[in-house]
Amino acid sequence: MSRFDQAKMLLQVKKIQKELQKMIITVEEGDGAVKVEITGEQKLKRVHIDPEFVDLADIGQLERWIEDAVKEAIQESQRIAAEKMQPMMGALGNLGL
Repeated sequence: MSRFDQAKMLLQVKKIQKELQKMIITVEEGDGAVKVEITGEQKLKRVHIDPEFVDLADIGQLERWIEDAVKEAIQESQRIAAEKMQPMMGALGNLGL
């Protein structure tokens, strides 16, 4: 792979990273009781809890909804990142990355 091809590939990787930074993934649990927003880079942006859906006598349920929403959001961000990077995986291996 030529230096030009390497530079071009690295620019494409940086472009994808910027796209992932701007992307917001939203996951809801408990019929909207909990909403979690993370970036495509798996950085937590926001956790929203709707008090109308929360039973204070069952905080354990709220905790499970939050955990499930965060886990699902992370999995979705990983899936999206892998999908965006898939076309370049072979070429990146040639670069030693």
